[in-house]
Amino acid sequence: MAQKKIYPFAAIVGQEKLKEGLILNVINPGLSGILIRGEKGTAKSTAVRAIANILPETEFVKDCPFHLFPEEDIKVCESCPKRECFEAIKSGRPESIMRKVRVVELPVGATEDRVVGTMDMEHALQKGEKRIEPGILAEAHRGILYVDEVNLLDDHVVDVLLDSAAMGVNTVEREGVSFSHPARFTLVGTMNPEEGELRPQLLDRFGLCVNISGISNVAQRVEIMKRRIDFDKDPDGFINKWSDESENIAKEILTAKELLEKVTYTDRELEEIAKYCVDLEVDGHRGDIIMLKAARTIAAMRGKSAIDTTDIEEASMLALPHRMRKLPLQEIRSDITELRKKVKSQKQDMVNA
Repeated sequence: MAQKKIYPFAAIVGQEKLKEGLILNVINPGLSGILIRGEKGTAKSTAVRAIANILPETEFVKDCPFHLFPEEDIKVCESCPKRECFEAIKSGRPESIMRKVRVVELPVGATEDRVVGTMDMEHALQKGEKRIEPGILAEAHRGILYVDEVNLLDDHVVDVLLDSAAMGVNTVEREGVSFSHPARFTLVGTMNPEEGELRPQLLDRFGLCVNISGISNVAQRVEIMKRRIDFDKDPDGFINKWSDESENIAKEILTAKELLEKVTYTDRELEEIAKYCVDLEVDGHRGDIIMLKAARTIAAMRGKSAIDTTDIEEASMLALPHRMRKLPLQEIRSDITELRKKVKSQKQDMVNA
């Protein structure tokens, strides 16, 4: 069966915030994912599949259902149904392969067992050994977990996804038997607000959020049509045409990954982040922490070794709008700095009155 051709990430017209949010999460999975809100036909799915396609190949244990590195925790392997793989890892000779990062899609109707995995209780009772049937979270380890129409999922399934995305671990508990395995992935949720909203508690758990809409610029819409027609006519030729730009984006991501841990900040930047959250009346402290992570990732993406005011401002546009309870999300525009000034002015008017 011929492999489906993926539209190049570099060829996507406009939607800069969408592309930036995806790149930031690939650079730093610790951002706890991104929620993309927008109507149908705005390149949400195209961008998610395309970002994975430009990333370089990485090493995996061959045929491993948990998608482990050859050096990862052997405790996971003790409960794996693939005993031959376990024996190879014990001997220090696991066979590995190089392949692209995968985009694992979670269907709307997925059950919790399908997502987290299940325990083979019959085997446990008969043999006294834990054995797990891996779920979608195991498939997504070290990849991208894509959840279309996340607002239509059962809330408890969304809770499980967000917990795993934040902790990097998935735990299966059945009949007093517990098993954990690595589940580090980039979580991408998309939704059409017209089909219903996420509960505020769940909305807050997504690290970043972008609101996108169809492009109104006529020239850009014409360019979208031209590129799509060219891609459909000759996918290989079109992909080759954009290969240099795609490689440049991939190199920038790898460079930013290496720089990320070296990016520094001072108490002054921490105070500025805290002031943003206080001024905009953001509930809790998750917004502050995600803003700091996002600002450091933005700085790394820009090749800087320390964050500054511009990084903080840009991080606020991605990390705060969906955490503001005082205004409906659809009313919040990209210029959050102006909104911050407006809220502060309203507070001062109340004091003066």
